[in-house]
Amino acid sequence: GDPKFRGKLSTDGQKIEGTFSQGGANFPCDLECKADPVAAAKEALAGFDVVVTDAMKKFEVPGMAIAVVKNKEVIYTKGFGLRDVEKQLPVTADTIFAIGSSSKAFTTFVLGTLVDEGKIEWDKPVRNYIPWFKLYDPSMTERLSVRDLVTHRSGLPRHDLVWYNNFDASRESLVRKLAYLEPSADLREKWQYNNLMFLTAGYLTEVITGKSWEDAVRDRVLNPLGMKRTNFSVNDSQKDSDFAQPYGKRGDKIEKLPFRPITNIGPAGSINSSVNEMARWVTAHLNGGKYGDKKIAEAATVDDMHRPYMTTGASSEFPEIVGGEYALGWFVDTYRGHRRVQHGGNIDGFSANVVIFPKDGVGMVVLTNLNGTPLRDLITQVAADRLFKLSQVDWITQAAGRLAMLEQAGKEGEKKKEVTRVPGTQPSHKLEDYVGDYEHPGYGVLKVALRDGKLEATFNNIATPLEHWHYDTFNGGRAKDPVFNNMKYSFQTDVNGYVAKASAQFEASVKEIVFAKKPDARLFDPAYL
Repeated sequence: GDPKFRGKLSTDGQKIEGTFSQGGANFPCDLECKADPVAAAKEALAGFDVVVTDAMKKFEVPGMAIAVVKNKEVIYTKGFGLRDVEKQLPVTADTIFAIGSSSKAFTTFVLGTLVDEGKIEWDKPVRNYIPWFKLYDPSMTERLSVRDLVTHRSGLPRHDLVWYNNFDASRESLVRKLAYLEPSADLREKWQYNNLMFLTAGYLTEVITGKSWEDAVRDRVLNPLGMKRTNFSVNDSQKDSDFAQPYGKRGDKIEKLPFRPITNIGPAGSINSSVNEMARWVTAHLNGGKYGDKKIAEAATVDDMHRPYMTTGASSEFPEIVGGEYALGWFVDTYRGHRRVQHGGNIDGFSANVVIFPKDGVGMVVLTNLNGTPLRDLITQVAADRLFKLSQVDWITQAAGRLAMLEQAGKEGEKKKEVTRVPGTQPSHKLEDYVGDYEHPGYGVLKVALRDGKLEATFNNIATPLEHWHYDTFNGGRAKDPVFNNMKYSFQTDVNGYVAKASAQFEASVKEIVFAKKPDARLFDPAYL
């Protein structure tokens, strides 16, 4: 008489397979298991703290903060280690770190809102909005679109030394310098990471909105999301009560690094934030541009930001990771069958990663205060394995072993760096003859001076001692700021025997950058004349 149900849990744990019986009749009947996904995600991260702490020791990371979002809820947020080693100050979930190139997605998001408003179109040429815009190649100038700016397919390699540590150039002046920077491929032919194109994208928002890029990001992203402490300069970070100091590994030691302001290239990487505030940013991406009852972008536009538009040509050595493409300010691949949208950031003492699994409703933010650490990526994969109930891969131990091998290879390479040096040569001129200002229309001025009987090169406020290498080539020696350590500077003479040019491989993908020697500045001084 009474109805009965007999069944057992399916092998995937998603339903109960059984039979419903009543009045002598049997009917197959499956019951779906609907566990709370947020609760299940929280449970999956039980014991995760221990994994993080152990991994930080293996990779010598001073401080780290992590946030994990499931659907609309922050399910994990915590700080580990020290934000200031000297003062023994702990990292919290509110500690401010530089997020580096994870900032790029904020720039594309602002552009996306302008697309929503009909003020720009992704596939229209940039010259439609900035009439004076010019590239080295005239045909590329006419064809380069807004979408090209933010997918690294402009044809230009990095040319990062144009802007790096350049505190004097305005954003407009940096955009104008593009006309003098040699491309290494045609438009859309090859994926080449380029910060200057993202700078141009940020400058475009300034042209369209009439506001600074910073104000556009505040108005359209930070204020609606309540990201009140997020800022655009490491100078502002240091005014906060809870900020991380930057560290880097030099030799076998972890050393504190100086903060380096990069506000001129801000749209490509100057944002600083905490995991608590970045979790709000991730939540908006997981929910079609909505955060709570606030809609800050159209769902279709957010989806478009996550859609790949250019293959990077990269391939993973791990079978768990498939594909390598670039969307609008995001890298896209597949991690163990799960579509992954992410972007890391590395800038002077900080490494960050923001990861979104759109189909799974999962997002993560990892912020660290160690230059270039791979742990920012690895720890998200450890968390993903837990959240998706995948077999555990020991990403940490494997990577620690590889890193040790790479560091040893680097030491061996340092020993062999003089293989190309020609012994027994002398400069063709007195050292005084090399002194002067050398200029390139895109890169600016390279200053060569004589200090205590030795040459010194200064570029973008970075001074580097020059040691004679061979013939008229000098080598960048050890300096407080090591950017130009081992950089080779070659000097050339004109037909009259005067030192007239200096060249250096400031961009590896194109020919050496040639700086022409300027006349002595005194020749422009009426009093001296």
